[in-house]
Amino acid sequence: MKKIIIENIKTLFFALVIAILIRSFLFQPFYIPSSSMEPNLLIGDRLFVSKYTYGYSKHSLPYSIKLFKNRILSRTPQAGDVIVFKTPADNRTDYIKRLIGLPGDKIQIIDNNLYINDEKVKKKKIINSIDINCGDEIIEVNFFQETLPNGAKYTSTYRRDGSMMNSDIYIVPNNHYFFMGDNRDCSKDSRFLSSVGYVNFNNLVGKAQILFFSNDIKKGSIFKFWNLGNSLRIERFFKKIN
Repeated sequence: MKKIIIENIKTLFFALVIAILIRSFLFQPFYIPSSSMEPNLLIGDRLFVSKYTYGYSKHSLPYSIKLFKNRILSRTPQAGDVIVFKTPADNRTDYIKRLIGLPGDKIQIIDNNLYINDEKVKKKKIINSIDINCGDEIIEVNFFQETLPNGAKYTSTYRRDGSMMNSDIYIVPNNHYFFMGDNRDCSKDSRFLSSVGYVNFNNLVGKAQILFFSNDIKKGSIFKFWNLGNSLRIERFFKKIN
């Protein structure tokens, strides 16, 4: 009996070690709690983030253990990537946003248009007047396809009443990045310098790669299994994130 208990403890220990290694160096699951990335990421989405895409920093490890001083095996992020990062305000809270500005870039919103280095980002309207979530509020937005200078395409939304028509000018510092939510008028991101601002390269956790599960929490919790049929968004299962 004692031998069986010891073997079970060993099995659990090695399983825990393997899980920590996978989470730290390969993939980590994340949950979407807000509407800042709608329509591309919805509240209730669960996704895998690759930890190896940009190399590793202390934030790759559980509880941000200070094993690395700087980033190792680093690779440069690309504009348009959807990235999980630790907020500079506390180096602890996870945010997920789209990378818009690279080091040295000049970013500004003018008349509801995004400008990068004084060039207007291409924006094509694809859907007019749709209601989407903004926290507890429902807002009316237009859907656009934006194309960044490097050719990255994605869907963004702008509020019809233009609550953030214009912004300050942002100059991205060296070794830092500028992030924005796709739900432009409902996102706390790099435009808010006191709470998010420019994100240091070492604060990047990983690149969002694939949606593996999604349920509409307004229609039911995953713990209420008898109601899963009403809340599951099966069409979003194993969907690649762009």
